[in-house]
Amino acid sequence: MVDAQGLGLDALVDVLKAAGEPTRMRLLALLAAGDLTVTDLTEILGQSQPRISRHLKLLSEVALIDRYQEGAWAYFRMKNEGAPVRLVQDMLSAASRSDAVLARDSERLVALKRARAEKAQAYFSRNAGEWDALRRLHVSEADVEAALKTVVGNDPVDALLDLGTGTGRILQLFEGIYRRGIGIDASRDMLAVARANLDRSGTSKATIRHGDIFNLPLDGQAFDLVTIHQVLHFLEQPEAAVFEAARMLAPGGRLVIIDFAPHGLEHLRDEHAHVRLGFSHATMAEWLERAGLSVEDVVDLKPDSDRQLTVSIWLARDRRAADPKVNDNTGAGDVERTRYAQAGRN
Repeated sequence: MVDAQGLGLDALVDVLKAAGEPTRMRLLALLAAGDLTVTDLTEILGQSQPRISRHLKLLSEVALIDRYQEGAWAYFRMKNEGAPVRLVQDMLSAASRSDAVLARDSERLVALKRARAEKAQAYFSRNAGEWDALRRLHVSEADVEAALKTVVGNDPVDALLDLGTGTGRILQLFEGIYRRGIGIDASRDMLAVARANLDRSGTSKATIRHGDIFNLPLDGQAFDLVTIHQVLHFLEQPEAAVFEAARMLAPGGRLVIIDFAPHGLEHLRDEHAHVRLGFSHATMAEWLERAGLSVEDVVDLKPDSDRQLTVSIWLARDRRAADPKVNDNTGAGDVERTRYAQAGRN
């Protein structure tokens, strides 16, 4: 139930007014299940776009939903936290599962997600051969994931950020430990794949967003765990991405980077668009140190005789929790982070 001190009388009445209307309650039920556009919502509810947009504006004004832009599209989702959200969640849980209107909306949502998944799968299938060829060069994904889970551990995480989320696999892998998750990717095709995968697995605590890894559309110092899985070797300035990732960390937060150790497979530049042929421990340690992080663990997953690439996992922690002086936002560490983040945007 909603905590008695969560809302004052006026705020409580405002939330009840906003939610207490049939269309808006239907919208909240749908947005509690994932990210949807106005077009998606008009298709499901059978109402006009201006009408749906007006309802969404009212729900946004009382802090019940989030809106974020992805190119020409705007996505909406019910917020993860806050007293207004907890109140609405209680209201939705009281709704009858046999209600004809809500049941029809749910059926239409399932059909929409199925169509979205089929479109995403078509893109994934077109590129599967290329991805499979690369996977054959290093240890199995199962081994990488097992090592990654060991490095991260099982302690609860309030907020997880996955940069270059791709298929959304990291968000699925760690669903059991985070309260809310965000996956960022620059490819809208991959975002469609990730959304479809999250829908299929029933991962409801995570959201997917379009964004630039060098200039993230998020507030800094907001995440306890940030992951960068097999992304840095595609970048011209991977160190700038590391600094931007560090900017996202809350004091004491952790950054996990998964990428290749140095190698000599030059054909990966042309065949798979790799810009960097792996990263040494010394290079990664230098970048992390300059970003205000301390390396806590490094794991190398060496290939067997038939494979050629070593996968490395670096775990680093933001030092500000250990050293209060580093909390000063004008400190050298933050100056360095800003400089490298700006370099990545130019």
